[in-house]
Amino acid sequence: MTLIEYFLLVFLFGAALSALFSRENLTSIISLSIFSTISAVLYLLYRAPDVALAQIVIGAGLYTAIFISAISQIRTDRQKNRPEDPLQ
Repeated sequence: MTLIEYFLLVFLFGAALSALFSRENLTSIISLSIFSTISAVLYLLYRAPDVALAQIVIGAGLYTAIFISAISQIRTDRQKNRPEDPLQ
């Protein structure tokens, strides 16, 4: 393995840990997107461009958009269902 592969594997591990232990949903989603992007770069280094393209499109693009859309829907539903503050 080359030095670049080790470097990318360390960042891949860091992105996975960040996604796993993050308390904020948006931070976890961004970490998963970074994980997918680094995976795609590793696939390119291992000479699998078709898998890398699928990983970028599905992993970094589609999943990120779906997760962000779901979180925004949850946040707007919580704001609609919040009882009004009688002090205001």
